Amino acid sequence: MDPSGPWDRDRVDEFLEEARVPVRLGCRTPADDPWIVSLWFSWDGAVHCATSADADLVSFLAHDDHVSFEVSTNDPPYRGVRGRGRATVSPDADKELLRALLERYLGGVDNPTGERLLRPEREEVRIRIEPERLHTWDYSERMGSGDG
Repeated sequence: MDPSGPWDRDRVDEFLEEARVPVRLGCRTPADDPWIVSLWFSWDGAVHCATSADADLVSFLAHDDHVSFEVSTNDPPYRGVRGRGRATVSPDADKELLRALLERYLGGVDNPTGERLLRPEREEVRIRIEPERLHTWDYSERMGSGDG
């Protein structure tokens, strides 16, 4: 899929593979209210997130699998990728994705967050978002940074 905006697909892939900020994921509740959460993610042409099996988000996605998402820089120059797609939820029984995300964001699993999230009694799921549309923006030039 070709994104709209200033970046081509290769630049989208590069940005999302390097990003160490959470994805902001928007969905709808069963009452049709908007809902947004921030989750750690990885990218391979789809967005992959992990969360607790009993998180509200899991029941919201069971109700309506249409989602929107955004990954963007938190500091100037602002740039990022947003899109929409469909989410599927599946078990992460061995917490393989969660372990990979702990490595990606914290550099390993031997830390208080890893210990808490990897408790044996905590049931984990994978969320896979298949993008249907991607849009990019990059304000590097207008904000004085020529690296965009």
